[in-house]
Amino acid sequence: MNSASTYLDHFFFLALPYVAFFTFFFVTIERYRNRKFTYSSLSSQFLENQQHFWGLVPFHYGILVVITGHIVAFLIPREVLWWNSKPLRLYILESTALVFAILAAVGLVAAVIRRVSVSKLRRVTSPVDWLLFAMLLLQILLGIEVAVRYPWGSSWFATSLTPYLWSVAWLSPDLSYVSPLPWHVKFHIINAYLLILLFPFTRLVHILVIPNPYLWRKPQVVRWYRSPMGA
Repeated sequence: MNSASTYLDHFFFLALPYVAFFTFFFVTIERYRNRKFTYSSLSSQFLENQQHFWGLVPFHYGILVVITGHIVAFLIPREVLWWNSKPLRLYILESTALVFAILAAVGLVAAVIRRVSVSKLRRVTSPVDWLLFAMLLLQILLGIEVAVRYPWGSSWFATSLTPYLWSVAWLSPDLSYVSPLPWHVKFHIINAYLLILLFPFTRLVHILVIPNPYLWRKPQVVRWYRSPMGA
């Protein structure tokens, strides 16, 4: 491995994780303490409801299953490898994950098209929202590509990425697990860190408080302020 690759691996897989997680926790806590009412998905359903269902529902179901699968492989890798020891079970797990990843991609594309095609939604979509949509779509498409190009990802995730992630958690990152990985997989990991870094600045923070705080916090009045047309 040349020195440039080594330098990049150290930056992206040793330094970036801690920058991302520190920013995530610090800004998330600061935002909740000082700007609690910004913890919202900023729902646009009342602006347009016909296309809302076909984008947001498939995306949420798909992404929740995919994220859950990653968490399970991180927390109980031995059980995942045991499950995959039978080919039929491995095929079922891999095909299910791929189907839900495609479902998430289709839902997100529909949500973006909705944002672009409805003028009211374009006006209330911030540059950070567009950046978030782009990074999420890129992450999902990268995951689908990795699943197709390098099959049985649940097994090699449990044997390669899980030890690396635990080494990061224990503040002693072991790059030997990620350095040999293909660049597609590395890009997928890097983009995940960047999403974590961006997370506290976006509407994604609402997933940290749904649904319980809405049961007891004070009512929130939402008003849209916009300059007159042509101003």
